[in-house]
Amino acid sequence: MAREFSTVGVVGLGTMGAGIVEVFARNGIDVVAVEISAPALERGRATLKGSTDRAVAKGKLAEADRDALHERVHFAVGLDALHSVDLVIEAVPEHLDLKQRIFAELDRVCRPDTILATNTSSLSVTEISVATSRPNQVIGIHFFNPAPVMKLVEVVRTVVTAPEVVADVEALCARLGKVDVTINDRAGFIANALLFGYLNHAVGMFESHYATREDIDAAMKLGCGLPMGPLALMDLIGLDTAYEILDTMYRRGGRDRRHAPVPLLKQMVTAGLLGRKSGRGFYTYERPGSPVVVPDEATPLATEAALADGARAIAKVGVVGSGTMATGIIEVFAKAGYEVVSVTRGAEKSAKVCEAVKTSLNKGVVRGKLAEADRDAALGRISWSATLDHLADVDLVVEAVVEELSVKKALFASLDEICKPGVVLATTTSSLPVIDVAMATQRPADVVGLHFFNPAPVMPLVEVVRTIRTSPEATATARAVCAALGKTGVVCGDRSGFIVNALLFPYLNDAVKMLEASYSTADDIDHAMKLGCGYPMGPFELLDVVGLDVSLAIQRELYLELREPGFAPAPLLEHLVTAGYLGRKTRRGFRDHSHR
Repeated sequence: MAREFSTVGVVGLGTMGAGIVEVFARNGIDVVAVEISAPALERGRATLKGSTDRAVAKGKLAEADRDALHERVHFAVGLDALHSVDLVIEAVPEHLDLKQRIFAELDRVCRPDTILATNTSSLSVTEISVATSRPNQVIGIHFFNPAPVMKLVEVVRTVVTAPEVVADVEALCARLGKVDVTINDRAGFIANALLFGYLNHAVGMFESHYATREDIDAAMKLGCGLPMGPLALMDLIGLDTAYEILDTMYRRGGRDRRHAPVPLLKQMVTAGLLGRKSGRGFYTYERPGSPVVVPDEATPLATEAALADGARAIAKVGVVGSGTMATGIIEVFAKAGYEVVSVTRGAEKSAKVCEAVKTSLNKGVVRGKLAEADRDAALGRISWSATLDHLADVDLVVEAVVEELSVKKALFASLDEICKPGVVLATTTSSLPVIDVAMATQRPADVVGLHFFNPAPVMPLVEVVRTIRTSPEATATARAVCAALGKTGVVCGDRSGFIVNALLFPYLNDAVKMLEASYSTADDIDHAMKLGCGYPMGPFELLDVVGLDVSLAIQRELYLELREPGFAPAPLLEHLVTAGYLGRKTRRGFRDHSHR
């Protein structure tokens, strides 16, 4: 039988602490909420009141339940108030010496059978536990922000935590309606270990002027379906907190360079640019604590005139290729009112592409997303060809052939001879250097990357890739075309993976390494990222959908270009691909899909 917790103490009533108090009080448990001083206690009380009042206003909490919740909370200054509680959770700032002092004091104040827990997100629970005479009763209970809403709790056991303590805390999480993942004491646990490498990488991208803050954030939201972009998320977490977590993970986690905080982060923290809480971080906010972003000197002009500045007029578009991407891109341009010339390697391929476009457009009609007249008009704008010569009078060519450099270079050399001057030549490559393709022509200034995401008719993002030879006019034209298609175009340099894949795949690779080290299970890691970070899919779900072979190829390209040891593909990923376990398409990847 699991132990029954009737009273719980919470130390530290900042955003996290106040949220944890609310979680326990909502679930009928009496709480002793403790702070260091009377003003800090009042701030904590105000935070709790604000949160519960918002819940009532949104219809998520009845007024009577709110009042009962507040009656269960006893506020006090000083740790002595915790002498008779069953469990204490500490939620003070992430400083090891501070936490150790508090735990030594709790050890003196609390009953011998009281469980002592820390909400640390990055520090060693073991190092905190040794400040007490009862390290077997010390455990990590890591809630996610905002605690009343987020479903995930990481339960962190040390090598000496008693098994019954772990079992009691797991049962308590279930009583609170939370999903717990139980793991060993390791830097960053699951969620932060996977999240912060990605966030730090995004800051590095911004620091090197590879892309703007808006484009980095838009790319990850629209390309991966994430609830927030990485830089906006850093502002929400607090840049000082993010710096502390990264620094701790770097020192505790084997000194992986990717966890070494990017220099810009330290500079911003020193300058007091801490994110939302200070009113200024990567973005500028209406006032400290406000979520409302206001324009500042770095905000781009998003007017149509600004987008079209220097852009060439595009009326007729050529699309070369006969695969899924080519088919989707033809549909996107035709629906947006462009005349489209589809070029494939023969009449048979053209017939197949034509059929696929018709089927997709018909689906749109059946679902009520497209009028029959619009479908017919879109089909009427497409002409089908098996020869590149029919691209002599187009204004833009989009190439979507196989991902082989030799094939693309030969194609671009032909386009260079056939197309009229001033035509923008675009490649949809997701992994090859655009400059290699551009240099196969005599007009590298007119060559850009237009990386559409699959399925092209649905996905709202296009990465516009400019090489060191791409002209401003060609970039402006590509951006204007994206806008005309109703897509968000994000501009970046010609580097392996561009924005999305360069940030996404190292994170997926880290998840594989975590599984490989037997730190956690695929299910728990997926749960942690979905419930703790709001990701639409866990890393192993996503890898099985993308294809392990595709993921491995992208990871190899990134490693080859950046030569960062942390980007080396996980051996487990290599082994699964060698064994032919490629994900859903072979019915077996990280999971068995044969019965689905």
